Amino acid sequence: MANSYLNRTLGTPTNNYKWTYSFWVKRGKLGVEEAIAGAYNNGQNKSIMLFRTDDQFEIMDLQSDSYVMQKKTTRKFRDTASWYHIVVTSDSSLGSPETKIYVNGTEETSFATTNEYSQNQANLWNSALANYIGSSDTSSRFLNGYICHMAFVDGSIVAPTSFGQTDSTSGIWKFKQPTGITWGNNGFHLKFENSGAMGTDSSGETNTFTANGNLKQTIDTPSNVYPTLNVPAQTEGNTQIDSANLTFHMTSDAGQRMYLSTIGADTGKWYFEAKLVAKGNTGGSVPYIGAYAYKDYTNTYVGAGSGVGYNINGNVYLLANDLGSSGTTYDNGDIIGCALDITNSKIYFHKNGTYINSGNPSSGSNGYDISTLTAKGTLGFAVSLYNNNGNWDVNYGAGLFGKTVITSAGSNGNGSLFEYDVPTGFYALNTQNLNTYG
Repeated sequence: MANSYLNRTLGTPTNNYKWTYSFWVKRGKLGVEEAIAGAYNNGQNKSIMLFRTDDQFEIMDLQSDSYVMQKKTTRKFRDTASWYHIVVTSDSSLGSPETKIYVNGTEETSFATTNEYSQNQANLWNSALANYIGSSDTSSRFLNGYICHMAFVDGSIVAPTSFGQTDSTSGIWKFKQPTGITWGNNGFHLKFENSGAMGTDSSGETNTFTANGNLKQTIDTPSNVYPTLNVPAQTEGNTQIDSANLTFHMTSDAGQRMYLSTIGADTGKWYFEAKLVAKGNTGGSVPYIGAYAYKDYTNTYVGAGSGVGYNINGNVYLLANDLGSSGTTYDNGDIIGCALDITNSKIYFHKNGTYINSGNPSSGSNGYDISTLTAKGTLGFAVSLYNNNGNWDVNYGAGLFGKTVITSAGSNGNGSLFEYDVPTGFYALNTQNLNTYG
């Protein structure tokens, strides 16, 4: 979140030459400089690990305005749907100092820039300086995304396999609870489990950080990934996605634009909600909320004939055909729920908890028939706007409407966090539920 970060001033290190950083990160915004962590003395003496504007990952240590260590990957980190596990280890006590970067358990070997410490070079990463997480200092490079299980080990090189492991069934790299680690004087492990104390250290070293700004807790984790709004490779310049990819708004007049969820399904029963914060300069059948076929989605433009949507004027459209008015319009501040039954080719919409057309997704009655859409294959949840100043906040069940935390218990026992109860038999669209009900 903008202007949000954690900070702590470190103490005397166990070993100023040797350390390990491990963290999970899910990106929200591409093409901008965003820091994951930093240590700061002044503008000429600072260390930062960050994503650059070219979406490459870099870690550096600047002393007396010169790089004493700088490594930048050639790999570009542009997946906004998944979590990356990144481990950085550094040992300048060696005859040939080494700073290594691992991504999802595999060492990076291709670098756009590589500059190692000299032997026994004291580094700023483990010095008694102000340290930041989610920014490079108090005022710049704020991370618009998610961080989970941020860990720092003072004085030891720890292998990535202490923090992650390959799933024996799927072959996917997954989280592993670190055990048996000697954390050192400045070591910490931030799990972000306590929403009221996000900087709590679980390492046993009591190196707790202070939370600043508008930090929000989410149940989107490496162990259970929730969707966000998709960021196409060529994002339209007149749209903006922020709040860790949970807010979509138009910034200039350019006609109709749409964003899809980063996760979709081709079977099962799924639910999500969106809040219309501002309808903007409405036109045609938008704003609308509904579902769209991935195979026909190439950018933010809405192509005709590939979706179903409930528009602000109360009409429902399917494959560009007007199915008629539901008699229920909506406006700024309203929360629209969407229950998508792909298995039975039906869709249901509610306005602030009341389903339109007396629909009852739990019993399967009065839903809109979308068999012509489900025939197109995998579907995702969609929100659309038209022209300037429109704004949707979405909630896929991870507990956030944009920057707003969900406080009600609208989960209906399925473990996700919505404003309104999930219909019986429907689920939040996350990786665990897809594995069980998809």
